[in-house]
Amino acid sequence: MPSSPSSSAQAARKGVADRLRELMLDAGLNGKELAARCGWTPAKTSRIINAKTPPSDQDIRTWCTACEADDQADDLIAKSRQAGSMYVEWRRMERSGLRQAQEAVRPLYERTRHFRAYAPWVLPGIFQTRAYTTAILTAIRERRGLLDDVAAAVDERMDRQHILHDGPHRFAVLIEESTLRNGLGGRPVMLDQLRHLLAVSRLPNVSLGVLALRPDRDKAWPVEGFWIYDTTQVNVELISGYLTITQPSEIAMYADVYAELSAQAVHGVPARALITAAINALG
Repeated sequence: MPSSPSSSAQAARKGVADRLRELMLDAGLNGKELAARCGWTPAKTSRIINAKTPPSDQDIRTWCTACEADDQADDLIAKSRQAGSMYVEWRRMERSGLRQAQEAVRPLYERTRHFRAYAPWVLPGIFQTRAYTTAILTAIRERRGLLDDVAAAVDERMDRQHILHDGPHRFAVLIEESTLRNGLGGRPVMLDQLRHLLAVSRLPNVSLGVLALRPDRDKAWPVEGFWIYDTTQVNVELISGYLTITQPSEIAMYADVYAELSAQAVHGVPARALITAAINALG
């Protein structure tokens, strides 16, 4: 697994490593003895125990057999795979195309009741028009050299927007005013998108905040975009990959940052005034 910038992923990896170490000690073995039973070098045992190298499924099974704890293997393999999924490179996530990546998050969206999001660069997918989504996914496909399934991926994202109107879902979203004025997709696409955003912002289950451009912003500076799903998970889109955070202490950090940003944003009528101003600036 690639090294993750998240302590959630590292903590999960360490949890697997610690459990493997416990099995070794419970069996009365040291690192060299375990390595001899497994048929590999003591250095490999050390790397696994210290969470330097994630074990493969077969490594875990061999380890458990050496410790006479075969009944522990399946559970440890599941935990190891979960740790490995916390940070996923885009090339791995999108190897079968953009549609698959869009489909992968649908269950998370449909089971979440309270969404909190900060979107500093592009408008959130749940608020996007078809043309705006098409422009963004086309640019992503070209940048990453992916197969051309943009139309199918757009269909999936548009279909996912049913949660805006169906079920007990609440959305609290913060955007930067610059996002309203960056012209993604060109003037006609952006105009249509901003008008759609005005309509969405009036939905009873939507709270939209805009962080206005101003010369005296001395705190709550822009950070990476993120989504908080209820109080159980945070997702962050990085340049290189997709980060999933489940550690409560880290989720709390993102919730605190969201609260700080929200306190600096304008909501309701003032937020819609900034959207209208962006529309007027486009003519």
